[in-house]
Amino acid sequence: MNGYNWNAAAFFERLTNNNKLANAENFRFQSVSSLEGFHTLISQTLSLKACVAVSDTSEGGTEMNNTPHTRRVKTVFLFMRHAADRQDLRQKCLDTMNELFRQFLSVLIQERTRLSEGGIYMDPYIKFHEIDKYFYSGGACAFFQIAIDTFTDLSYNPDEWTQ
Repeated sequence: MNGYNWNAAAFFERLTNNNKLANAENFRFQSVSSLEGFHTLISQTLSLKACVAVSDTSEGGTEMNNTPHTRRVKTVFLFMRHAADRQDLRQKCLDTMNELFRQFLSVLIQERTRLSEGGIYMDPYIKFHEIDKYFYSGGACAFFQIAIDTFTDLSYNPDEWTQ
């Protein structure tokens, strides 16, 4: 198994569909490409009350040390719509999204153990970010990122080179 085999979108779609809080608050799963794609989704889909969106792109890099590994970082966005002139409702939405994040982590910790058995390592530090209220009027937005590390074989192979 390698790090590219962990399907973050499928994992969070399953969590969104099976979570009681997500269902009670009408969260729907969406796949987006970047923060801009997330903004377009929530701006153009006015019927969307709340969503969990996973970016189908990732950032990453390879560390070349005694145990070389490649890191991929996936971003999960959360959104809840509220009356634009009600900041108290914005805070209620943020509180709901914080609780949903906590509940997702309760399953993600089990997924971390399962992945490690296959040589995929999840960074245990997952930070929750609330997006500034000016990002989208009438909606509360937040995100968190998950970093996945996999061993990378950097052994020199002369068969891969012409000289």
